[in-house]
Amino acid sequence: MQNRSFVRIAALGATAVLALAGCSSSKKDSGSGGGLGGSSASSGGGSGSSGKTYKIGFEGPLSGDNQQLGINELNGAKLAVQQANQKSDLGFKVALVESDDGGDPAKAPAAAAKLIQDTAILGVIGPSFSGATKATGKTYGGENIATINPSATNGTLQDQGFTTFHRIVPNDNVEGTAAADWFARKGLKKVFVVDDLSDYGKGVADAIQKELEAKGVSVTRKGVDAKTDDYGAISQTVKSSGAAALFYGGYDAQAAKFAQALKATGYKGLTVTGNGGKSSVFTKGAGPAGNGWYFTCGCQDATVAASAKDFTAAYKAQFKTDPSTYSPEAYDAANAFVQAIKDAAAKGDVTRKSLNDAVNALNYTGITTTIKFGSNGELDGTPPVNLYIQQNGAIKSIGLISEQK
Repeated sequence: MQNRSFVRIAALGATAVLALAGCSSSKKDSGSGGGLGGSSASSGGGSGSSGKTYKIGFEGPLSGDNQQLGINELNGAKLAVQQANQKSDLGFKVALVESDDGGDPAKAPAAAAKLIQDTAILGVIGPSFSGATKATGKTYGGENIATINPSATNGTLQDQGFTTFHRIVPNDNVEGTAAADWFARKGLKKVFVVDDLSDYGKGVADAIQKELEAKGVSVTRKGVDAKTDDYGAISQTVKSSGAAALFYGGYDAQAAKFAQALKATGYKGLTVTGNGGKSSVFTKGAGPAGNGWYFTCGCQDATVAASAKDFTAAYKAQFKTDPSTYSPEAYDAANAFVQAIKDAAAKGDVTRKSLNDAVNALNYTGITTTIKFGSNGELDGTPPVNLYIQQNGAIKSIGLISEQK
């Protein structure tokens, strides 16, 4: 996926700018906000003493091949908002407005425009995918709309000059390097790296290739467009190469097709994909061919993390399923916005600009990490990368990839 023009939403963005008033440049450091979320889900009832309602948006894929990731995130954000609105002492309500971009950078500007046009929307969770984030980051920044991203991991997003960009997961430079170091520790001499040509897939594949070659590991690299339906040829090429391992940089639906094709060729090497492949879509699509696949992800397994025990129970009660990839990160992003609204309100009017200032100044302890941003919108410090494996039709956490041999 490539960068797209912002022309289609420039006029809409200008309208939104004219509608804004009373912007404040105040900042406020916030303390630990772990208690904002509570531990039980609701439909969003309850009210604060001021009676004000502040809107935040969600942009991500809610349709198409990769919609499961967006659904995971939207559910996490919904739960955070519902729990916030149950608090009688919060002082305000929060409303969540969703916008579907299909995970497609070509559709992302229109999805962003939908949110920008509503001048009551002060911040946005997402966009979920890296290409969509690249296609909208400048526009959101031009409108002073803070974005807190729970999943877009392309390693160049923080360097694009997006003035309101924030991310709460490790980028692909971190994840790719960690994966490559794991390959090297296993003593692998030759690795085949395939990417889907998207901003995400190519970015993580580039990072892995660079680190592998720095470690003296031979790399064969190919790109296969995500639009392909036939992975037979590339699978045969991988098998014939003699590579001891394959890494696929791409998303779940395509990774599932690749897994089936590799199994059909009889490939016996190590098979690994990144955070974009870790989902129930892969498990269902790949079937038995997915067993034995590894997944690298800077994401939390909320079903085993002690810090996410209450969240997991509430999520399951609300949505009748366990939280999945990036559900807890989206929950943290929503709760971080709630804390930032509270901080901005304590200083005066809550506007798009004052909320972005408050997000910049956050020091919020969530269930996945401490959310405190550097000047480029990345988290302070280096967030951990975890390793997962699919066994018997279920993806299970192994632990920190840095601890695996």
